[in-house]
Amino acid sequence: MEFKLNIEAPKSWTHVVREVPHVTADQRRRALQATHYNEFAFPAGMLYIDCLSDSGTTSMTDTQWAAMFLADESYGRNKGYYVLLDAFRDLWERGDDQVRLINYMKEGVDRDDVEKMMNDVYLKDYEGGFINGGQFQLSRPNTFIVPQGRCAETLLFDVLKPLFARRWPGKVFTIPSNAHFDTTEGNIKQMGNVPRNLFHKEILFEVPESGHYDVNPFKGNMDIDKLNQLLDAVGVENVPLIYTTVTNNSVCGQAVSMQNMREVSAIAHKHGIPYVMDGARWAENCYFIKMNEPGYADKSIAEIAKEMFSLFDVVSASLKKNGHANMGGLLAFRDKGLFWQKFSEFNEDGSVKTDIGHLLKVRQISAYGNDSYGGMSGHDIMALCQGLYEEARFDYQDERVKQCQYLADGLTRNGVPIVQPAGGHGIYVDVDRFFDYKRNHESFAGQALSLEMVHRYGIRCSELGDFSMEYDLKTPEQQKEVCNVVRLAINRSQFSKQHMDYIIAALTQLYKDRDTIPNLKITFGHNLPMRHFHAWLEPYAPTEEEMADKSNYSYWKTWTPDQF
Repeated sequence: MEFKLNIEAPKSWTHVVREVPHVTADQRRRALQATHYNEFAFPAGMLYIDCLSDSGTTSMTDTQWAAMFLADESYGRNKGYYVLLDAFRDLWERGDDQVRLINYMKEGVDRDDVEKMMNDVYLKDYEGGFINGGQFQLSRPNTFIVPQGRCAETLLFDVLKPLFARRWPGKVFTIPSNAHFDTTEGNIKQMGNVPRNLFHKEILFEVPESGHYDVNPFKGNMDIDKLNQLLDAVGVENVPLIYTTVTNNSVCGQAVSMQNMREVSAIAHKHGIPYVMDGARWAENCYFIKMNEPGYADKSIAEIAKEMFSLFDVVSASLKKNGHANMGGLLAFRDKGLFWQKFSEFNEDGSVKTDIGHLLKVRQISAYGNDSYGGMSGHDIMALCQGLYEEARFDYQDERVKQCQYLADGLTRNGVPIVQPAGGHGIYVDVDRFFDYKRNHESFAGQALSLEMVHRYGIRCSELGDFSMEYDLKTPEQQKEVCNVVRLAINRSQFSKQHMDYIIAALTQLYKDRDTIPNLKITFGHNLPMRHFHAWLEPYAPTEEEMADKSNYSYWKTWTPDQF
């Protein structure tokens, strides 16, 4: 006999508690002033809840902590190197037919059998996928471990920039995506090229009357019509790469359907353009496909991942997200695939003159360290190995996504304008609707909203709109591709229902008091690349015209600099 309740059973216990000090709003205001109103510079120890990012902020599992003790810090070919590469093969290429080399280390199986370790681990050859092994990772390197995702992007563009300049001097390329994240866009701009974001903006901010979708509408998809129009407008010869970000972080963490990725892959390959996945949240996206796309309900996350990764030529990933770990990143390309063919150089007889993989490896070693650790400690590598398998657990993804949706639904019930459905890693506030369309793009109202959450309630958010995406520095066409939003990212396995309820109460109250939120101006770093990481801001005194508009700026009647 089964005894059921109408509430889910707990799925985890908390073993470590970190106390949060009491901090007054005045103390936080003083800290904001001292750090020039830059949310990245605000001391984390003065916050109650930090929703700035879910990158590397996770609470690791007991099995991850245990795996760290199996690590070694060898400069060349630490044990974790072999385990990590095989974890990628397991989860991205093998589906449910996994080897799980990590169990060799966990259980001590045959570690003293040197011949078996040589044959199964240390010297085993692999080729043909994203993760070459043995002699093929030496002769045709295609997998590059780095500390985090932006390092993978930098590694890629640092190598491509001089290659482009040598082959196509003076040419400016366009690199489209369903939406580049801020660091990807920054790296493309610093390379001298043009990033474009081709998502369905017209449906992104739509919310049904009920406030809830029964089936996820995959708002993170690439707009296929816009992609074809862009290729026609700039010429396929001027598009060296096409990106898809999964899930679509800049577009409110929204999921991307398998069908959409398949269509974009076909277009890219028709024109001989390598297709790149920004795979920071690969497992969350696979969960959304399983739950919402026809034909995938009975497939595991690993099986869905196998199909998804098969559509791409290059993977660039921050593994601080869907690696369930504190550190980690990866750049990989398909062995002898389109990317390798396009950016390697060949002699007349077809032999390789310059292998793009060796160029990337030289840069990896010079910037991050030997290829078998890439700037990561051996302990972090082993935690990441275990974490990758944790991410592929359905129950884990189900609990995480539902926690974000709980937060989203609570805010929607209270009238706070957010994007629905929730993304897999957080919720996004619709800034234009939040301020009743009264704030212009130069007011940086989303950043002001974010700073006031810090000031009043000790909650740090992340503005991903007009300020961080540099609306005022873009062309009119590019400005149409900016989502003016504020993100509250939810750290993995760290926050309770009480944390969610506190966020709901705080953001609801701030929405009621939205006319008291000041505008901002940039006082330093206006044109710096990725300015939101280091620019200075301050609340500004209004003009006489603004003061006269009492419906919009009544708060300025009592404004003094010391208030913030």
